[in-house]
Amino acid sequence: MSTVSVPAELPAEPPADQPPFRDPALPLGERVDDLLSRLTPAERIAMLHQYGPAVPRLGMRPFRTGTEALHGVGWLGPATTFPQAVGLGATWDDELLHAVGTATSTELRAFHHHRAPALGAGRHSLQAWAPVVNLLRDPRWGRNEEGYSEDALLSARLGDAFCRGMSGDDPEQLRTAPILKHFLAYNNEDDRTTTSSGVRPRVLHEYDLAAFRQAVATGSATGVMAAYNLVNGRPCHVSPLLESELRRWAEPTGHELFVVSDAEAPSNLVDPEHYFEDHAASHAAALKAGIDSFTDHGEDTATTFGRISEALGRGLLTAADIDRAVRRQLSIRFRLGEFDPGQGPYADTGWEAVDSPGHRALALRAATESIVLLKNGPGAADPDRSLLPLAADGRRIAVVGPLADSLFEDWYSGTMPYRVTAADGLRLAVGARGGETTVVEGVDRIALRAASTGGLLTAAGADARLVVADTQVGDEAAQFDLFDWDLGILTLRNARTGRYAGLVDEDRSLAADRVQPAGWDVHETFRLEPQGDGTEALRSVCSGRYAVLDPASGAVTMAAADASGAERFTRTVVRDGVAEAVAAAGGADAVVLVVGNDPHINGRETQDRAGITLAPAHERLLREVVAARPETVLVVMSSYPYAVDWADAHVPAVLWTSHGGQETGRALAAVLLGDADPAGRLPQTWYRADDELPGRLDYDIIKAGWTYQYHRAAPLYAFGHGLSYTDFALTDLALDRSRIPQDGTATATVTITNSGTRQGIGTVQLYVRAVGAVGYEAPRLKLAGYRKVRLAPGASARVGFPLAADALAHWSVSAGDFTVEAGNYEVLVGRSAADLPLSAPLTVSGPPPAPREVVGRPVRAVDFDDYADVILVDATPTEGDAVTPSGPSGTLHYRAADLDGARTFTAEVSRTAEGPARLEVWAGATLLATVPVPSTGARYAWTTARADLPAATSGVHELRLVLRGEQRVRAFRFDA
Repeated sequence: MSTVSVPAELPAEPPADQPPFRDPALPLGERVDDLLSRLTPAERIAMLHQYGPAVPRLGMRPFRTGTEALHGVGWLGPATTFPQAVGLGATWDDELLHAVGTATSTELRAFHHHRAPALGAGRHSLQAWAPVVNLLRDPRWGRNEEGYSEDALLSARLGDAFCRGMSGDDPEQLRTAPILKHFLAYNNEDDRTTTSSGVRPRVLHEYDLAAFRQAVATGSATGVMAAYNLVNGRPCHVSPLLESELRRWAEPTGHELFVVSDAEAPSNLVDPEHYFEDHAASHAAALKAGIDSFTDHGEDTATTFGRISEALGRGLLTAADIDRAVRRQLSIRFRLGEFDPGQGPYADTGWEAVDSPGHRALALRAATESIVLLKNGPGAADPDRSLLPLAADGRRIAVVGPLADSLFEDWYSGTMPYRVTAADGLRLAVGARGGETTVVEGVDRIALRAASTGGLLTAAGADARLVVADTQVGDEAAQFDLFDWDLGILTLRNARTGRYAGLVDEDRSLAADRVQPAGWDVHETFRLEPQGDGTEALRSVCSGRYAVLDPASGAVTMAAADASGAERFTRTVVRDGVAEAVAAAGGADAVVLVVGNDPHINGRETQDRAGITLAPAHERLLREVVAARPETVLVVMSSYPYAVDWADAHVPAVLWTSHGGQETGRALAAVLLGDADPAGRLPQTWYRADDELPGRLDYDIIKAGWTYQYHRAAPLYAFGHGLSYTDFALTDLALDRSRIPQDGTATATVTITNSGTRQGIGTVQLYVRAVGAVGYEAPRLKLAGYRKVRLAPGASARVGFPLAADALAHWSVSAGDFTVEAGNYEVLVGRSAADLPLSAPLTVSGPPPAPREVVGRPVRAVDFDDYADVILVDATPTEGDAVTPSGPSGTLHYRAADLDGARTFTAEVSRTAEGPARLEVWAGATLLATVPVPSTGARYAWTTARADLPAATSGVHELRLVLRGEQRVRAFRFDA
């Protein structure tokens, strides 16, 4: 039971000696102002660091911004662990995400009230750094596992639902304070602190901002974390969008957002990014741009304190700038109940909430409903029925694969209170049906013999330190299960300890004592590098050093800088993993083969994936097993989509699950054996292996062709795809009106019927598209709504979708706002972006788009309709974008520009190089002017370049600006 109680009633009058900020009856703003007035200037500055110190004279406790809570409470100890965020995204279920957020925040409260002191200073906060709503535009992104979807609407709705669960049901009192990550356009890990995401206005407003807007506008999110990268050449930590967009959206809620930095990002502004000359200037700029809390230098508050104090002394900041940020922090702390009697309404949360039976059941439900059935065809033995659900009564099921009997945590996971692997879940479920289960991981078990002494690498003693000992190959202490994760990256699990070998930092030795590869610097990954003579050198991926042997003691240390000084080992295969798997498959009635990724290897924070195909070792195992037993189910357990082209063509059944947390095995067993209907739907496109994906740093989803909205080639599995064990029919799509004005609303209704023989879950997906759009390149499809429906056999439901014209809008670069173009549209309903059997026409009435007015008004260069060979850059460090050629020249297109009366052309330009450069102005095929671009000596030193136009310039044309030579263009205008 809880040891903390809340008084049933607050006293009618606060005690005479109680300061006003302690009085919960006062308005929030008055309480914040009172407490702020009592803080000294130094105390206020100190609060700007992540680890805000206590103020004992006011009874204020230390405050840390940020506790990890992406899919359960992270880093604080055992807590309910839900599926990875991408798995939660696969549920397409707002209510479920709300429940997961509620459970997570309740456990976070329990840690706060019952375990925070034991965790140590600074380990815990009621501000939760979750969820991640960055859009999964590239399946190779190392942090793919952290986001919900490639679609802005789906991500926004799920993020809002999770935040509502985290913050609680009271708009003023917070259970926890969720923070959206990471603002903005952050989808690459390689060189993430120095790369710039080029985001033109249409992509910015229609896509990247759209994922953040709902949770901010509804007030469910209390803050935002800025991203590591730059956008259009400007670091996100000094982005004007923090104020011009995010905080503007939040204004109607009555609360300001509390914006935090990402770890070490404030220092990055000077060190790797070189955007500012010194840290005082960078911290001042970040604070003025809207950053309220600096996560930098770990628990060292003095460095940040010194930099901001220096900025204040140099006049780069004012006291008002500091007070503004402190006030935002205090507002969150008041709403969390910190200064209320009894610490507010959530302080009675009991410790029994952590890993409670209800939360275990929710974890099972989330893991089950996140599983996506990708393919379900007949097996060779019974061509008249689909292989799934598996018939297990009295049958032999082989559970095979490197992930068959392992559950992995990712970097942001909590510690699982228990683990039900795929093998565990199937053993229990198959055994209950009178069947038998055989488990084979399908990896080689090897021994490594040192060439210098002839001894074997062995896990010796209670501490499992690896030494070279005089023992036999049959000794389990000298045997290691070798897991091959691709690109030469291996993990070695000792047969005696059942634990993975890892580097010990203190003395550079190795110990086979790790539950799994983990940590920021993964110490459990190795390479066995051939030396050309049949031997191999053992190398630590973490340190880059090679194993050396002390022949006298047998001690092994990772000490050699190169292979020439390394011990050489000869590998002996004690057990052939593929052969063992093939034998198990041949003796079984069916096989469940589990492959995928380890979340800490070859794709994670700081590291993007090299490709999208399965590891060659996994692919080989798959093909060998299927040859031995065609009745094979492929389970891909992964943080990312994979190109499983061969499996789609040759394996009867394929399904995907993310790393689903503590209940993964029970969830898989329930779906595989038919106790649960597969309810998951893909939250992102699964591309084919030979599909040429856009470049990693091409953030323009429109021109590059990212996501289901713009990708041209047919995918392997489409966005929204997912099969069921029953059949759903969609019929009678109807719109209550077929014509609406540009600010109108229609309602779409459709009937979904379970026409199969068992209960199932159908997800009705509503899409829209423009027909014959002329003023802009419209998406091929755009998700406009979805609804999850549970139906018994034969049952039907009529599902309605309100459809505002806003769902048809695009960002007009000429108007600088969202616009619904008059014309024809289609409303489509189906089961995925590639399966849309029903459609209905919808006409939007209104005037046709007017030509772009360019005479007598400035036009921002970035407001182009199309482009070639240009890069978007910052116009100044604080605001504005500009355009520069990516090579010798670049071209900007502005459609339907009205040039009537134009007599002169003027452009705002800057240029650092000497020598000739020019800006050409074209109207269709006619060159109107050639404008010399002078050197201004600095990129932010802007000047105007002017040219007269031919007297006959008139009419509506496609306007082209051709930038020849090094230059930047911020804006231009025509004048009469």
